Amino acid sequence: MPEPLVFLPGLMADLRQFAPQIGVFSPERAVMVAPLQGGERIEEMASGLLDVLPKRSALVGAGLGGMVALEVIRRAPDRVARLALMDTTPLAATPQQVADIEPRIIRARAGKFSEVMAEEVAAADLAPGPQRAEVLALVAEMARGLGPEAYVRQSRALQRRRDQQGTLRRINAPVLVLCGEQNRRYEAKRHAFMAELIPGAKLAVIEGAGLLPTLEQPEAVVAALRDWLKMPLLLR
Repeated sequence: MPEPLVFLPGLMADLRQFAPQIGVFSPERAVMVAPLQGGERIEEMASGLLDVLPKRSALVGAGLGGMVALEVIRRAPDRVARLALMDTTPLAATPQQVADIEPRIIRARAGKFSEVMAEEVAAADLAPGPQRAEVLALVAEMARGLGPEAYVRQSRALQRRRDQQGTLRRINAPVLVLCGEQNRRYEAKRHAFMAELIPGAKLAVIEGAGLLPTLEQPEAVVAALRDWLKMPLLLR
């Protein structure tokens, strides 16, 4: 049996961030989505995941989920058969980024949660096209389902994340680094740099997509994941 495929959603997202991919791969292998719970630190989220993950899995992390995936493979490399990092960063938050998050947390707690989320994922974060309005509506719906307290926890985790560049250099597994061509938050050139740090990593830049390529260009993401799942496992 192929290793289970485990998806880790991004900030304020749930399984629907990967719905098109789940629909394709679930007839072929075990598929699960692991919510990002367990505290206000990436390390706490990773600890919670390690309690429920299969013995070995193919791990796909997007955004915040990618940061948690890096912590999982840093801590327990034997549990990750292969790794896909989507629209994320291995870098710690800068002092300016930490400061920028704080007012959004305050506003979310003060009843402005919907407004904050509209800023977190705005129309300009997605590639132009007919899918943009539908994706934004889904983002808002996922966020409402998780609620402002989850937003505060996840935002704190983003503020406190560690630098994982050293982890990238030590990865000994097939790795896909994927991003939307028009992702202005985590740019394609930064993903190229990340891929260069990982031995044997494959880079996929998805045309016609911004921050959320799994929803903006689902078929292209499926194709990239299928190629990644065919990459031979590495000897440990």
